[in-house]
Amino acid sequence: MIVLKTICLVSGGPEYLLPEQMGKENAIFIGVDEGILFLQKRKIVPAAAFGDFDSITDEDITALKDEQMAMFTFEQEKDMTDLELALQWAFEQDPDRIELYGATGGRLDHELINMQLLKQGLDRGIETVIIDRTNEVMMKNPGHYSLEHDERYPYISFIPFSAEVKGITLEGFKYPLDQAELVWGSTLCISNELVTKKGTYSFEDGIIMVVRSKD
Repeated sequence: MIVLKTICLVSGGPEYLLPEQMGKENAIFIGVDEGILFLQKRKIVPAAAFGDFDSITDEDITALKDEQMAMFTFEQEKDMTDLELALQWAFEQDPDRIELYGATGGRLDHELINMQLLKQGLDRGIETVIIDRTNEVMMKNPGHYSLEHDERYPYISFIPFSAEVKGITLEGFKYPLDQAELVWGSTLCISNELVTKKGTYSFEDGIIMVVRSKD
């Protein structure tokens, strides 16, 4: 049996947005700044911690060092966010999948740039996904993909990341499409639903963000 290597990065977004279940068995957890405290509350032992740790106390930092985990500490003034630095490290581990938690909510500028970080995983061919209590977000290059019905996320939206997406086709959806064009600012593909157990989507050009959600 092949065990997929999954790395879960838990950042310092609002704690209430973290899902009850994070990662799967054998996942490797990494704490990013305040995210390390969220992991401790859940009795999850991370492999490493990243950040400038400006969101936690000196006492917390001392306690982390006592646990003898790998700590990557950075200055507050730097060219990358703590999450991007942790993500760069995760890419170097050559995982099959990277899951980002604590990457939504709070400051809008951080949330928007965290969405754009998914492009780095796409460029490397590593499945990278943002997950919170009510959403799952990933990014896709042109191709043909299938989706299974998931009661946790009944709504499915397709948002153009590139200026336009050409030849998008949806099958098995409440609102099907055939070779349509999707452009920035269009709500054409917002809040769709599967009407079969499995549906497919495909497109010929551009980059799409796939968002699975619940109310």
